[in-house]
Amino acid sequence: MRATRLFILGALADGGPMHGHKIRAAAQMDRVELWADIKPGSLYGALRRMADEGVVEVVRTEQEGNLPARTVYGITAKGRTELVALIRTVLADTRLRPDAIQLVLLHSGEIGPDELRTAVQLRRDSYATQLGFWRNLRVEAEPHLTRLEAVAFDYTLMRLETELAWHERLLAELTHLEE
Repeated sequence: MRATRLFILGALADGGPMHGHKIRAAAQMDRVELWADIKPGSLYGALRRMADEGVVEVVRTEQEGNLPARTVYGITAKGRTELVALIRTVLADTRLRPDAIQLVLLHSGEIGPDELRTAVQLRRDSYATQLGFWRNLRVEAEPHLTRLEAVAFDYTLMRLETELAWHERLLAELTHLEE
């Protein structure tokens, strides 16, 4: 939910008042579901909750032709304060998130070496596929990226490269265990 709030408040702070459909379109165009835990469809409910909390406000209702009326939201002073607080919180949060794969390795004897090796190989292949996808996406987006957006892309690429390297090391270790 923190990422959704950050996205909505940031979009309204940067782009001015917008209706939910425009915010959702911005989320889809930016492909936020790829790099943040945000589902574009959840934005409408979040907007209503945030309006109830006073961090966004209804600015007006618009209707074009026979289309349904759309509520236009704007960020409030309380919302700007929350946006700054969210930015600071995310910047200060350096916790390394636990990954259950570490527990799996402790108890992997329950499934046997062949199944373990196959599962690890599938994970490694999945990371390789994701890395290829992100590399291609980075090339496509390159002409349109700001310097900080390029750095954000590189962050994702580096994380995937590290996952891939770790899984390759794990596969090598599994081979040595069988010798």
